[in-house]
Amino acid sequence: MQHKPSGGARPGTATGPRSGPMSIGAVLKELRAEFPELTVAGIRFLEAEGLVEPARSPSGGRRFREADVARLGRVLRLQRDHCLSLRAIKEHLGAPGRDSAAPPAPSVAAPRGAEAGRASEPGPAPVASAVRTGRRELLGSAGVREEELAEWEEYGLLGPAADGTYRLADVAVARLVARLGRHGVEARHLRSVKAAADRQLALAEQRVAPLRRHPDQRTRSGAESTAEELADLSVRLYGAFMASGTHPDRTRCD
Repeated sequence: MQHKPSGGARPGTATGPRSGPMSIGAVLKELRAEFPELTVAGIRFLEAEGLVEPARSPSGGRRFREADVARLGRVLRLQRDHCLSLRAIKEHLGAPGRDSAAPPAPSVAAPRGAEAGRASEPGPAPVASAVRTGRRELLGSAGVREEELAEWEEYGLLGPAADGTYRLADVAVARLVARLGRHGVEARHLRSVKAAADRQLALAEQRVAPLRRHPDQRTRSGAESTAEELADLSVRLYGAFMASGTHPDRTRCD
């Protein structure tokens, strides 16, 4: 007998029609009921991996349609419940915008005989969760060696949580550090970059913290959107600084 979980909506998950496109903060609020560890950074990472493609407002903010939110839910369930890699999930669901109906997850054969007995015994928890990934999957997704990852952890560029899992954003960090390494940039050279990012995050948190404590519900709801905008602006400013130094004679904005 074949078990074919769909990765579709779970009981209690909001699936009714919405009034219009949602901000990333509103999406986070809706999905956190089922995925309490989900973060804005996790949603942005799934977008960077090509698993969802939200529209953009004139000011550049993300605007998620109902289909985008439903797709995010399917992605997170497939990873949490079936420990599928992001690549496998992307191949399974297809490109964003082409999955109006949720296909069943890859078939998993039901255990038989002695295997069925062993399957009923308690085992280790899956290494992958809705917004975290295991060390082996990180190494495979980033295409790096164990000794490279160990060195980057020693320099504080990334690191696992207490349970040994990694944030999805750590996969992106590992890929970028590896690419810089091919140009001779070593982990020790990147400590200052990580320190600068940490300081910028602390500054953004100082700006957003009062919004999260505000008595007005609408103001509190907008805190995550503000945090996202501050992060995006910081990245764009860093890029502008780099472009200014690389092309000091450029006089127009492309």
